[in-house]
Amino acid sequence: MPLFAIQINSLPLPSTKDNIVNLFMMKAKFAMSSSVATLVDYILYQIFVRYLFSPVVSNLLSASVGMLINFFLQKKYIFELNRSVKIAFMISLFVSIGGIGISTAIIHFLNKSEMLSSNQYIIKAVATGTVFFYNFYMKRFAFEKRFL
Repeated sequence: MPLFAIQINSLPLPSTKDNIVNLFMMKAKFAMSSSVATLVDYILYQIFVRYLFSPVVSNLLSASVGMLINFFLQKKYIFELNRSVKIAFMISLFVSIGGIGISTAIIHFLNKSEMLSSNQYIIKAVATGTVFFYNFYMKRFAFEKRFL
């Protein structure tokens, strides 16, 4: 055996293609679970904004309900939990608060447009779409202690 030869008894590392496919599949599952929470968020938002509250208050309430639904779905179906549930929930909570803040700011500013303010479904869709990738990578960190 040569002096510098090292025997490695491990599985080969996954290829870049495998990593990309796995990341895509994880995002697809994330999108599906997020769709459930987003649907609840969206329906509650439309009810609240139409009958009860201002757009900003409606978003804060509806997004909070969506945040809780999302956490439990992601914990069960999407991410591998590499921390305690309590720590993952706390980080996830702060990430979600950041996402709610970002979406609320988007809603606040888009409602200043006369053309958009009468189309709350468009405003909510823009805010939700913008926050999707922020949520994915930050929630992955919350659960798995990594971004990629």
